[in-house]
Amino acid sequence: MKLLLTSGGVTNPSIRSALVQLLGKPIAECHALGIPTAQWGHPMCGPASVRGFIAAGPDFRHLSGLGWASLGVLELAALPTIGAERWVPWVREADVLLVDGGDATYLAHWMRESGLADLLPELPDTVWVGVSAGSMVMTPRIGDYFVEWPSAPDDRTLGVVGFSIFPHLNAFPTNTLADAERWAAGIGGPAYAIDEQTAIKVVDGVVEVVSEGQWTKLG
Repeated sequence: MKLLLTSGGVTNPSIRSALVQLLGKPIAECHALGIPTAQWGHPMCGPASVRGFIAAGPDFRHLSGLGWASLGVLELAALPTIGAERWVPWVREADVLLVDGGDATYLAHWMRESGLADLLPELPDTVWVGVSAGSMVMTPRIGDYFVEWPSAPDDRTLGVVGFSIFPHLNAFPTNTLADAERWAAGIGGPAYAIDEQTAIKVVDGVVEVVSEGQWTKLG
C-alpha cells in the first residue's frame, strides 16, 4: 500500500502533486472510498462532522471534496456483520482510501475487527490518504496525549510505519513545538511533528516529507 499521511489533507500543490504521483492518474479518474470510522471515537466529532465528510462539504474540500470520479463510504464498524465476501471486493476495486480523523485507537480497533488491517499487505497499488488520526493509525503509538476513546486499552496503533506523528502543529494552543517535544519524549521512538501544510509519503518503506509548511523530526 502507498501511504500519504497528512495532518489536514491535500492542502497545497506539493501534496496534491505527491497524491497524483501515487495514484498514477488524475484525481478525477480515481474511485475513492471514504472511511469516517475514527470520528465516532472522538468526543469532538459526531453526526454533523461525519455527514460533512461523506457529503464532501466545504470543511472536507482537502479530502473527500477533491473531485474524485466516485466517492463511496466504508464504515468499518459495519463490516464484521456483512462478511468479507461483500466488502473486500469494494476495497480491492478502489484506487484510494480516504481515512478521516478522530481517535486513532478507535480506528485501529475497527481496522483489526473488520479485517481491513489484515488486508492491507494485499493492496500494493492502493493509496491510503490519512488525515490526523487517519494517518496516526499507521504508526506504532500515538501517546496518551491523543487518546480520547475511553475504551482504548493503551496508545498502541497498527505499526505499519516505524515512526509516530504529532499532527496539527501550531494549529491549536496546545499543539506547539514544545508540546510536541514533550509528547515525543514519552513515545520512545522516531516521530514527526507536522502542520496542516505537510504530508509524509511512504512507498516501499521509503519515507519522504512533502511540505509547504512547518515540520520537525523528533527522536
